[in-house]
Amino acid sequence: MGDDILDAILSAIPLPALAIDSTDHIIAANTEALTLIGQQARGRNYVTMLRQPALLDAIEATLGDGTPRTTRYLGNDGAQDTTFQVTCRAVDGLGQGAVGAVMCTFEDMTHVEQASQMRRDFVANVSHELRTPLTALMGFIETLRGPARDDKAASARFLDIMQDEAARMNRLVGDLMSLNRVEGDERVRPTGSVVLNDVLESTLRTLRHLADEAGVTFEAEVPDRPVHMTGDADQLKQVFTNLIENAIKYGGAGGRVTVRLTTSPREAALRAPGARVQIVDYGPGIDARHLPRLTERFYRADDHRSRALGGTGLGLAIVKHIINRHRGRLRVESTLGQGATFTVILPTQEKST
Repeated sequence: MGDDILDAILSAIPLPALAIDSTDHIIAANTEALTLIGQQARGRNYVTMLRQPALLDAIEATLGDGTPRTTRYLGNDGAQDTTFQVTCRAVDGLGQGAVGAVMCTFEDMTHVEQASQMRRDFVANVSHELRTPLTALMGFIETLRGPARDDKAASARFLDIMQDEAARMNRLVGDLMSLNRVEGDERVRPTGSVVLNDVLESTLRTLRHLADEAGVTFEAEVPDRPVHMTGDADQLKQVFTNLIENAIKYGGAGGRVTVRLTTSPREAALRAPGARVQIVDYGPGIDARHLPRLTERFYRADDHRSRALGGTGLGLAIVKHIINRHRGRLRVESTLGQGATFTVILPTQEKST
C-alpha cells in the first residue's frame, strides 16, 4: 500500500490516527494526530514522539505479536488536561516482518473522565455534608443515654441541637432532590404562561417575615405593566426566593435589598426581547475570586457563615439549572464592602420597554 493511499485512509478517520511500521517509524498520520502529538511526527521514531511508557509498551507488543491492545494517552489542549483511549491494531501488507505496521487511533475520553470525577466529588461532598450532623446526633444520643440521662436541662438543650442538625440534613436531602429534578428537566422547555411581576410580588410577600426578623427593608422597583413570559412559575419563584433570601442573610447588614425588574425590546445577552431581574444587597460583598465558582455544587464563599445560616451549598447550583431551562442568563457583580448584584436575564413574549 502506498503512502498516499495510507494518508488518504487515515484522513477519512474522524479520530486522531497514525501508523507505525516495523522500523519503529511513524509512516502516516492524519491532521488530528499531528495536532495532538506534533506536526513533525511523520518519519520520526514513535518513541521520541509519544514518550508515554504505557502507550510505547502497547505499540511494541502489538508490533511483536499482532494482538490488538488498548491503553491511555494523557495530553493537554492548552486549556485543560485531556485523556485518550488508544487502540493499537496490526495492519498486514505494510513494511517488513510478520506484522507490517500498527495503526493507533486516539478516542477522546476527557468528558467521560470529567463526569466520573464529578460523580466522585459529588459523593465525597454529600458524605462530608452529612457526616457532621450525623456525628453530632450520634454523640448527643450517646450522652442522653449515659451521663445526661437524668439531667433535664441538658436533655432539653441537646434535643434542641439535635432538632437543628436533623433539620439541616432534611434541607440537604430536599435540595439534593430538587437539584436532581431541575437537572433532569433542564433540556425540557417550559410551556406555561407566567407574569413575572406576579412571581416577584409573591416571592417578596413570602419572604417579608424573614426580612422583618433581619431588620431588612425591601425596595421593589416593579413596573405596573405585566411582563409576560413562557416559563414554570414554581421554578422561577424558587430562583427568586433563593436569591432574595441570600441577599437578606448575607447582605442584610446593609439594611435593605432592592428588587428591580426592567424589560427591553432587544436584550443583548439573549438577542431577543427580554427582562432583567436584579437583586441588589448593600452588605459586605463577595471577593472577586469567588464569583466564577458561586454556582458550583457545594461551593461556599464563606463556608463557616453559610453553614451557620443553614445553607447547603446547593442553592445557586439549582438556580443556574432553572435559569438554563428557561434559556436565560445569570450575572453576578460584587465589590467588597459595596454589596452584590445578582441579575437574572429571561426571554419575554413581548417587545416592551
